[in-house]
Amino acid sequence: MSRIGKKPIAIPEGVDVKLDGTVLTVKGPKGTLTRTLHEEVIVKVEGNEINVERPSDHKLHRALHGTTRSIIANMVEGVTNGFSKTLELVGVGYRATKSGSNLTLNVGYSHPVEITPEQGIEFEVPAQTQIIVKGIDKERVGQIASEIRAVRRPEPYKGKGIRYQGERVRRKEGKTGKK
Repeated sequence: MSRIGKKPIAIPEGVDVKLDGTVLTVKGPKGTLTRTLHEEVIVKVEGNEINVERPSDHKLHRALHGTTRSIIANMVEGVTNGFSKTLELVGVGYRATKSGSNLTLNVGYSHPVEITPEQGIEFEVPAQTQIIVKGIDKERVGQIASEIRAVRRPEPYKGKGIRYQGERVRRKEGKTGKK
């Protein structure tokens, strides 16, 4: 039995959860999230908690049990508190600016890179070398942060590039290291 899948998800005050067949809608103070769940997983909304069950011990059902529970828990967490990812720019002359809702990156290319946020995603630039991606959908926040990081990945020789906050970049020795 999945230990994560067995835990019930508490529905906080101000959050409305509706289950229509396999479509789950979670509405809260930050916004609304809708997701179609796998039809073989049993989801029950009882009072102020959500329970996820599986019909059998088949390998697919075991795999979906904990995953579905985590997805629903992230939806509830997102509409109440939201999610954020912080990125750091490391390198001489590397900087980020926010113009309107767009993000402009100067990361060593001959041109600035312009990134337009999707609906429900917003960027914050508290410092020139720091970017915060915020939103209510954990999956989208992580995907957008990954796309920003992909503009200039951290390289292993000097460590320059865009990295997640707290990410450790494994450094390599240059040519002079081998004698």
